[in-house]
Amino acid sequence: MTSRGMRTPSFIPLRGLLVLLVAGITVTAVNLAGQTSAKPRARAPVPPRAAAPSAGTAPASGSFTISQLGHSVGTAEFHIIPSGTGYDSASTVRVSMQGLSYALSKTERLDQTYHLVHVVLSATVNNQAVSVTGRPDAAQFLLNISANGRSSTTRFVSHAGAVFLPDFDPGAWQLVLILADAQRGRDLWAIVPKQAGTITAIQLATYADEHGTLDGRPMTVHHVVATVGQTETDLFFGPENELLQAELSQEGFSLIRKDFVLTPPKRPGAAPQLPPSNPSQR
Repeated sequence: MTSRGMRTPSFIPLRGLLVLLVAGITVTAVNLAGQTSAKPRARAPVPPRAAAPSAGTAPASGSFTISQLGHSVGTAEFHIIPSGTGYDSASTVRVSMQGLSYALSKTERLDQTYHLVHVVLSATVNNQAVSVTGRPDAAQFLLNISANGRSSTTRFVSHAGAVFLPDFDPGAWQLVLILADAQRGRDLWAIVPKQAGTITAIQLATYADEHGTLDGRPMTVHHVVATVGQTETDLFFGPENELLQAELSQEGFSLIRKDFVLTPPKRPGAAPQLPPSNPSQR
């Protein structure tokens, strides 16, 4: 993905505890200290890539530290393994901090193009159990959520380029990067297990390349911003589309690959170009 601009992310200190919407497995920050005014940000489409990722180039695994405002509060990891009919994907997440105890286990079956075939998620959030299953069903996607002693079943329009996106899951963001490359940044969707579940388009904007080190070795770091609904997540990744860092929509939270250090750019670059207004040009 070729970058065309950049932004400087800002963080807002948190005060108080985190509010957890258990039925949706969604963590949000509340009682923010101080007021900030967000700067408007231009959008740019992700440019085409030469070829879709293959089994030989797809990242197979990753281990991450979860931090809040620079302090480690948990760990996460994922594995994507070739299977007879596609890929098996698995993620685990653990967060332990004041006001939040969060453990997640997710397994998925993907087809040969990394499209979702079936997902099973189990989690405990502050000692309350949550379970989710989902699968495409003809032209719809069937999602079952059980939490707080209540169960719900939701059907919505199915999209092939949909990624199941629970909180703090690096495997989900890795799949977003893989599909963005394969689909030239188009027709990306997030299945969000919030309340009864929703499916929302993912918009990507590219920004200037940055720099970092992995295991002490310098490397070029690509940067995109993924917008899901009203929330934004900064994704930093390497030359093989491997996820290196994610600045999450929950204020102050980050996923950082172990032994990776991001080096901020010394000076701002040009703003990204706006996409063309004529749909035939997109």
